Amino acid sequence: MPHPYVLLSAAVSLDGRLDDTGPERLLLSGPADFDRVDEVRADSDAILVGAGTLRADNPRLLVNSAERRAARVAAGRPAYPLKVTVSGTGDLDPTANFWSTGGEKVVYTTDEGAVTAAEALHGLGVDVVPVGPGLDWRAVLTHLHDVRGVRRLMVEGGGRVHTQLLQQGLADELQLALAPLVVGQPHAPKLFGDGEYPGGPRNRLRLIETRPVGDVVLMRYVPTAPGTGPVPSAADHRWLALACELAAECPPSRTAFSVGAVVVAADGTELARGYSRESDPLAHAEEAALAKIEPGDPRLPAATVYSSLEPCARRASRPAPCARLILDAGVRRVVTAWREPDTFVAAADGNGLLAAEGADVVVLPEHESAAKAPNRHLN
Repeated sequence: MPHPYVLLSAAVSLDGRLDDTGPERLLLSGPADFDRVDEVRADSDAILVGAGTLRADNPRLLVNSAERRAARVAAGRPAYPLKVTVSGTGDLDPTANFWSTGGEKVVYTTDEGAVTAAEALHGLGVDVVPVGPGLDWRAVLTHLHDVRGVRRLMVEGGGRVHTQLLQQGLADELQLALAPLVVGQPHAPKLFGDGEYPGGPRNRLRLIETRPVGDVVLMRYVPTAPGTGPVPSAADHRWLALACELAAECPPSRTAFSVGAVVVAADGTELARGYSRESDPLAHAEEAALAKIEPGDPRLPAATVYSSLEPCARRASRPAPCARLILDAGVRRVVTAWREPDTFVAAADGNGLLAAEGADVVVLPEHESAAKAPNRHLN
């Protein structure tokens, strides 16, 4: 299901700590970075923190700039983003700053926790939303997107929330402010906890920006590791968007689709990319990409092929269709945006061929319009 763009925001010390162990909050950022965070809040539809952060820090989570609030209102948005918290137990303090300041608030909790939260927050106008017997992040994000209209979600902590979203492949971006100090306390809270992360320990997030902000350094990263099985990850959307961009590079044709493809290893390494008619007038995108990879590459069985159009199941120009080429290469996961129409081949079902031989096929229709764009002349 569609989710908001999830941006994880945090400030950490040089040794990766969010705070020290003292009773007062350790301020890792300075005025310049606080203003940057205020700008990011103003650009967001909602701001989320975990219940543990509410208890520890008692934050207000406001857009402090009157000019930014005015700009939101002028654009037809509420002055403040929606404020969101998640709690497994529903045990929330009704006197916390979170409830008495800013705009609308919503709590996501378990079925059992919803009873506790509704009692604690009675009369405060807070929307309490149960998402099942456990705290299901995908259900939370789907509700925010579909019911609350949230397209951009800023997550400000704490470490447990950041850890869960990154581990489950749901974080689209990490904005990290690195402060020039060392906490040095082994029990101080850290940004990410131990456990399994997408792509394993060899997965490297991609750095997309770095710049000084006062005396801290802002670093922006995006995840690269594909999802696993039929469950999409944030990185799947990014790679599929790239495949759709590659489709626009195809030489135009009246007799074939323009398609882009990218092959990505499980650790997020791009193995190859290609597009239709890249190497010769008959080449398909998946064919062009796979031809650039050494046959038998040990990374292929765990890799994902991203194709803007469903891989073909039948073709007249080559002995093997692209779905067969993918399977013969050993790849068992394909992410695509658009099912092949009957323009050239009736009842094409490359996805069905892939699935019949054990491949996981993920269709992300959010990217369908981008995949169709280079092919509008074929309508």
